[in-house]
Amino acid sequence: MRKGLLDILKGKFLVSGDAPKNWIFIIFTSFLAAVMIASSHGADSKVHQIAALNEEVKELRSEFIDGQTDVQKLKLESEILKTVREDGLLPSETPPHKIRVKSAE
Repeated sequence: MRKGLLDILKGKFLVSGDAPKNWIFIIFTSFLAAVMIASSHGADSKVHQIAALNEEVKELRSEFIDGQTDVQKLKLESEILKTVREDGLLPSETPPHKIRVKSAE
């Protein structure tokens, strides 16, 4: 047991007779570790990107609601009267008349 542990610590398994099998396994596990690390970094970057996009959506939704309230305020009759009064137009004193067209039968 002790001799086997010392052989592993000294690295004899890398230069012994069946070393190519060990080297292939080490290279394969290194490749898998590199792929796993790259995948993890990619996932982390996606999470940060999603968080940034969610913040942007919240901000744009807030701007939309602000714009919608401004438009509703501008559509009020009192606001329209103020705007038209600045141009010199006033509401009519006489009510409108209904025009009736008689058919020629």
